[in-house]
Amino acid sequence: GTLLAAEHSNSSNNNDEGNDTILFKLLYKGKQLQQQKGDIPLFGTKIPKKIPKILVLATGQNQILYIQQKKSDPTIRGFSNSNQESSKKTEQYWSPNNTSQDKTYKFCRFETCSWQSFGHRPTDETPHAFAALRLLGKLATDPGIVAIMKERELVVNTLGEMDPVDDRLMQKKEEEGGCLLGYNTNAGLRIDIKLRTDDLKAFRPYPELASTLIHELSHNWVSDHNLLFWTNFGQMRAEYIHTHVASALSLQLVNGKTTADIAGIAQIKDVYKFCMKELEVDMSQHRLHPRMIASAIRERCRELDKKVSLGQRLGGSGDIVSNNSNKKNSRELAFAA
Repeated sequence: GTLLAAEHSNSSNNNDEGNDTILFKLLYKGKQLQQQKGDIPLFGTKIPKKIPKILVLATGQNQILYIQQKKSDPTIRGFSNSNQESSKKTEQYWSPNNTSQDKTYKFCRFETCSWQSFGHRPTDETPHAFAALRLLGKLATDPGIVAIMKERELVVNTLGEMDPVDDRLMQKKEEEGGCLLGYNTNAGLRIDIKLRTDDLKAFRPYPELASTLIHELSHNWVSDHNLLFWTNFGQMRAEYIHTHVASALSLQLVNGKTTADIAGIAQIKDVYKFCMKELEVDMSQHRLHPRMIASAIRERCRELDKKVSLGQRLGGSGDIVSNNSNKKNSRELAFAA
C-alpha cells in the first residue's frame, strides 16, 4: 500500500516561477494525516475493500502569510458579535440622564438603507448602514425630541432612512422643482428621513435632520401645510430649543459640551426670533407668512421661558418645574391660533 512517510516526503515544493513554497496537506475522512517515522502503512495491515479517497490541499506560503496579516472587516458581524451588541447598554449621545427614549412615547424600531438599496459598498466614502443606524438612535434619544414625544404622547412605529437614490416620492418632488427631505406615512405609522447628502459622501447636518424630524412629527396631527400645521410645528421647534437651553443651564455636560452644542443650536440667543425666521422661509413655499400665527408662537415661548427660569430658581437641579393649572397646553394653543 501507499506509505504515509512517502506521501509527506513530497509535502513541500519550490515554485520557481513565483518563488513561493507550496505546502501540502493530506486529508482522509476529515482528518489531517500526520507524518510518521519509518515505513508505517497508511491503512494498517488490512487492505481496504474500496479505493480510499485522500484529499490533497496545496497552498502557497506567501498566500498563507497574506491572509494571516489581514484584519477582520469591522462592518461584518458574526453571530457572537450580534449577541454582544444586544447585551450592550444604549450608546450615550447626550447627557447621562438622557440615554434612552421614553418607555411609552417613542420610536419602536429603526430601519436603514443597506448598500444593496442604492449601490454602494462598505469600502466607499459614503457612511455605512451601521453609522446611519447610530444616527437614527441619536435622533430618537435627543432630549428635545423626547420632550416633544412625551408632551404630545406620540408613538411612531418605524423611524427609517429614506433611500437617497431610488425614492419614488423624492423623484416626483424633484420633478416639481422641490426637495423632499422626509415624509410621514399614515399619521406616524412610519417616518422616513433623508440622512445622506446628494453625493452620498456624508450625512446631512444634524440641526437640519432634527428640524426635518420635527416637521414630520407635526404631520401626525395635521397632514396639510396649513396654519394649524405651522403653528404646531413652530411650537414644537420652540419646545425643542428650550429643552436644550434648560439642559445647558443645569450644567449637564457630555465630554465638556452641552446638549445644545451637540445638537448644533448653541448659537441661538432669541428662540422666538429664530423660530419666526425659520418659519418665514418654510411657510413662504406655501404662500403663507408666520405673522399669521405669531401670537401662538410668542405665547408658547413665554411659557417655556417661565419654566426654565422657575426651574433655576428652585435650586438649579435641571428639573424644570411647571404649573400648568391655569395655562393652556400646546395643543390648545395650536387650535386657538
